[in-house]
Amino acid sequence: MKDSIDTSEEKFIIGYTAGVYDLFHIGHLNLLKNAKGMCDKLIVGVTVDDLVLYKGKRAMIPYSDRAEIVRSIKYVDAVVPQENMDKLTMCKKLKASVMFVGDDWYNTPKWNEIEKQFSDAGIRIVYFPYTKGVSSTKIREALIAARGWTVDEG
Repeated sequence: MKDSIDTSEEKFIIGYTAGVYDLFHIGHLNLLKNAKGMCDKLIVGVTVDDLVLYKGKRAMIPYSDRAEIVRSIKYVDAVVPQENMDKLTMCKKLKASVMFVGDDWYNTPKWNEIEKQFSDAGIRIVYFPYTKGVSSTKIREALIAARGWTVDEG
């Protein structure tokens, strides 16, 4: 019996996915569960607050709390901060051979180009269907409508 896992073996698959994971919901859990089912080690990039702002949004839950929530999910082996949009460089750094994303990106001009770059690097992209009827945006809108809750109130 080996004392540790030999990650140099071709059979050992490291997977990577990234997201904001604000207002964690069943769709997030479904993606992480499905991703873990396709790899030996799942590493999740959680978007830092500055990058969320750069993308024109504002997280309701601070990065440190979002990272801890994701880290606590049994399907997640490690969490890393996602500090920029360059997922290819992160996959190379982590030695990931597969990246998991939502299917809302499938067959878009931007992701067709990204797929080519990943393919050239030997990294496969797997698209998962979004869970119908649930999103952090919808949850946020419901909270604001029902309770007038805003990010600033914390």
